[in-house]
Amino acid sequence: MCIATAISLLMILICAMATYGAYKQHAAWIIPFFCYQIFDFALNTLVAISVLVYPSTIQDYLHQLPTNCPYKEEIMSVNPTCLVVIILLFISIILAFKGYLISCVWNCYRYINSRNNSDVLVYITTNDTA
Repeated sequence: MCIATAISLLMILICAMATYGAYKQHAAWIIPFFCYQIFDFALNTLVAISVLVYPSTIQDYLHQLPTNCPYKEEIMSVNPTCLVVIILLFISIILAFKGYLISCVWNCYRYINSRNNSDVLVYITTNDTA
């Protein structure tokens, strides 16, 4: 319980840092949140790979669920191959959404970084035809 509380407080801190960094336009404050998103994406990708490589673990997991778990019998009666396809489809949708969110945070970081950059290109245009 202490570890879960510590992780939750750390996640709140990282999200608050990202929000503050976006509000005050400090790009460095967004990096911890971006790193968390990359780590979370990698873990979810590993889950998808493990479901693909070891599809029998889904049935083992279903047998370990408590008996009062809703829809346990209905899920167990589904064809195991179909269940793996459904789970992989669901994980793929989640991964696509997480990838989109990673892209959003990266674009925010790049925008703030380029906005605070002092290197500004200046183009001089004149009407001189000579």
